[in-house]
Amino acid sequence: MNSKVILSVLGTLLRFLGLMMIFPLLLALYYHESSVPFLVGMGLTEMAGIYLWLRYKSDDDWKLREAFAVVALSWLVAMFFGSIPFIVEGMSPLNAFFETMSGFTTTGATILDEIESQSRSILFWRCMIQWIGGMGIIVLFVAILPKLSTAGKLLFRAEAPGPTEDKIKPRIRDTAKILWMVYVVISALQIAALHLAGMSTYDAVTHTFTTMATGGFSPYGQGIAAFDSPLIEAIIIIFMFIAGANFALLYRTLYTDHKILFKDEEFKFYTAVVVVASAMLILALRYGIGADPLTCLRYSVFQVVSLITTTGFASIDFNLWPDSSRIVLLLVMFIGGCAGSTAGGPKAIRILLLLKYARWELFKSIHPKAVKPIKFNGKTVPENVIHETVSFVVMYFLIFMTSTFIISLMGVDILSSITASITTLGNIGPGFNLIGPMGSFNALPALVKVVLIANMWIGRLEIFTVLVMFTPEFWKK
Repeated sequence: MNSKVILSVLGTLLRFLGLMMIFPLLLALYYHESSVPFLVGMGLTEMAGIYLWLRYKSDDDWKLREAFAVVALSWLVAMFFGSIPFIVEGMSPLNAFFETMSGFTTTGATILDEIESQSRSILFWRCMIQWIGGMGIIVLFVAILPKLSTAGKLLFRAEAPGPTEDKIKPRIRDTAKILWMVYVVISALQIAALHLAGMSTYDAVTHTFTTMATGGFSPYGQGIAAFDSPLIEAIIIIFMFIAGANFALLYRTLYTDHKILFKDEEFKFYTAVVVVASAMLILALRYGIGADPLTCLRYSVFQVVSLITTTGFASIDFNLWPDSSRIVLLLVMFIGGCAGSTAGGPKAIRILLLLKYARWELFKSIHPKAVKPIKFNGKTVPENVIHETVSFVVMYFLIFMTSTFIISLMGVDILSSITASITTLGNIGPGFNLIGPMGSFNALPALVKVVLIANMWIGRLEIFTVLVMFTPEFWKK
């Protein structure tokens, strides 16, 4: 393990993170709020970053171990230093770590009981770190730092370890640039749309940050419900759905093949799940609480798209809905968006591959000597991809069940324990009961918060990148 390489990159990360605090600092000055949290945060972060960068500056070659370590540790370092403004503002260190990790990993779970009591600049920083983390901290580094281009593929793969690798350009740095370009352009379109729909510039920017990142933070305790606007909800539905799609496919749809998105099996499966789950929820609400069809349509589609994309916005307190409706929402939490999107969760492609594998096993039980490969988008799926998918799902559910058990041991009711575990591991945000969409995670015991911070970290890096560091083989020469 070349520690100089790792510390040098972490120093670069901190220098970048410190510079990002300029934006909330300027906002604090504009709104005549205290600038101390960001001055302290920027100062400490820049000093640490410059020290590491100068002390351990290295041009040594990279290996896979260094890539895993850089990616996994980058998110922890971002959590520690990104939380400084919250701590200076008066938040306890553990709560600040929780809120910051929830931000960078685009989870959207909050410990703030009274969100509106916070300064606008602090709430802006809270939303901004979601936007930074949405496309990926390391993906951004690969895009803007030439010296990382040689190790870019390793870093890119470690941060987004999905079952498929979808490169837009031969050079991974060019791919990272294009992904961020698409991200920025769509974000600008959403800001304009929300502003035209009646949002203030501040609200349009902060809600775009957290929509495109599929994060779900809002400057309001009631979230999107605070606006009570069908038009705003419709705009956010559209952009949440886009954010849950594969960004590489979106780019190709615009510039190479206008039909490729609609030919993609994962996107079709993702769309089908949204349609079917929304229909199920409409029926559950229609016959469960007797709401009129248009109301059922409005709230069902928003909640389904919000949770399957792991955004976590709520246009109504679905915690008050009957169990039949909440079961539908719980099921979509276990799916997630498309690979190559900003969404969390297991990802639609893994669920689709598992269904194909199950269908293949049924076929083999009837025709044991037949040769019939599993195909995705017309191409044969390699066995190692199937094995990796099965391993991921097994480990995902083991972590989910373990964290649920630990949380329940702390005296938390079973439904809150289950949903706290899945919403943090899947980077979704709100759950049911104690942690409903209009509530917070603040009342949970300290140990539970530590477990959930670990869940967010592991889930954002899709398990393997973090857990591999805890294996003996990782540290052996």
